[in-house]
Amino acid sequence: QVQLVESGGGLVQAGGSLRLSCAASGRTFSNYAMGWFRQAPGKEREFVAAISRSGGDKYYADSVKGRFTISRDNAKKLVNLQMNILKPEDTAVYYCAATTDYFGLRRGGPVDYWGQGSQVTVSS
Repeated sequence: QVQLVESGGGLVQAGGSLRLSCAASGRTFSNYAMGWFRQAPGKEREFVAAISRSGGDKYYADSVKGRFTISRDNAKKLVNLQMNILKPEDTAVYYCAATTDYFGLRRGGPVDYWGQGSQVTVSS
């Protein structure tokens, strides 16, 4: 069992930066690949980024490649999403996700555990 709690969302101007964190509970954090998804108002939830269990492999949606960086610290049971050069279209609720299927996660699923979500709003 893994519980995920996001933090770090907020309001930022276009071109600014935010850092999201996801704290995991449970003893088997390093057994899970981790990822971030987002859902904008009126839209479906979409994949943003994924990181393998060891942190050695990372994968990004084309829309955030070069601007967002995912990282993890298995000792601290944390996964982070550093978001730079933010755009108004990045506005969404961001969700942390855990899965045993890393390559499936890169395709948008499946996800074993979800966080509760953190709002990110980018003003123009």
